[in-house]
Amino acid sequence: MNKLRFVVSLLCWVLLLSPVFAQKETVKPGGSPGQTNKPTPASKPKTPDQLTEREATESLEMVDLDAYKPKAIDTTVSLSVISFGSCNKLDKPQTMWNAVAANNPNLWIWLGDIIYADTSNMKVLAGYYKKLKNGPEYKNLRAKAQIVGVYDDHDYGYNDAAGSYPFKKASKKCLLDFLDVPANHITRKREGAYTSYTFGKPGQKIKVIVLDTRYFRDTLYPDPSKQKRYLPNMEGDVLGATQWKWLEQELRNSQANLNILCSSVQVIADEHPYEKWGNFPNARKRLLGLISTVKPKNLIILSGDRHMAEISKMDLQGLPYPLYDFTSSGITHIRSGTTEANKFRVGDMIVKRNFGLLKVQWEGSKPTVTMEVRGLQNELFETIMVKY
Repeated sequence: MNKLRFVVSLLCWVLLLSPVFAQKETVKPGGSPGQTNKPTPASKPKTPDQLTEREATESLEMVDLDAYKPKAIDTTVSLSVISFGSCNKLDKPQTMWNAVAANNPNLWIWLGDIIYADTSNMKVLAGYYKKLKNGPEYKNLRAKAQIVGVYDDHDYGYNDAAGSYPFKKASKKCLLDFLDVPANHITRKREGAYTSYTFGKPGQKIKVIVLDTRYFRDTLYPDPSKQKRYLPNMEGDVLGATQWKWLEQELRNSQANLNILCSSVQVIADEHPYEKWGNFPNARKRLLGLISTVKPKNLIILSGDRHMAEISKMDLQGLPYPLYDFTSSGITHIRSGTTEANKFRVGDMIVKRNFGLLKVQWEGSKPTVTMEVRGLQNELFETIMVKY
């Protein structure tokens, strides 16, 4: 009887273990038990919240440095024409660059969505940057203008990505390599891609302050009522403690007579339901309060993201000049709707492919800034002059 029980027990164990052994024979190279070679649904990539810290580090090591040609920005140059823009899809014709170059800009400022990579593969991200950088039209602009800037969500990581994105260090590295930022530059040594440059001669200096509105930003949550895209995050932050401290110092210590604050998303316009500083009401209030308190000389905001162009104007209490937020977005593509509420808008909402220009003239130490929205054939869509 004991012998019979032993045989029955042995057979049961064989039956139980046979599927495991069968799976082991079909484990994918590098896989683990339980993974079979059955077809999977279109090799769906991991979502960013599923990526591990180790995977992020490994991708950082795989960054393609082929097109990296380090070169410090020459800040002795006086800026008379500053060009800027955002939202440039590489799968669409790169036909805007000749129009930009025709204005002989001294500087081009990227305000994000440079390539629309939307990838968690850092080698692919670097490849996208390399493709743009080596394109003949963009190379024509690079030959004429120095280039600075920052990413937005579609080149930082994925749509509406924020501070929780685990590849952000590698993404920042890809951006700085694309911009040819030298290895010893301070921006390389700290968290986030924020930076600043002061151009020109004493009395006519222009300071360009580039914010990083992704690396430290808090999370947004969808509005279940669908009335807005997101619920406002009343206590949420955009810049993070270190960048806030840095920004205050940059504004307080500025020796420039014209200060340009660059944000990938709009600061002043607050009625639309999309990404904006207004999704973080306390952070927006803090930024406007900082500007009002410090009173930097003649500050103008540049922004992108919106797939259209518009100029917003706010009379900020305590600030001795009007505050403008000049939005240019849509180098390769534009939005569908042609109307949108914005009580701060001056001039038109321009739903055409566009780029922005600032033309700066000086009367002694006082700047006059002409804001221009231009298009594919360098046609002038709108112009507003501000005499400070």
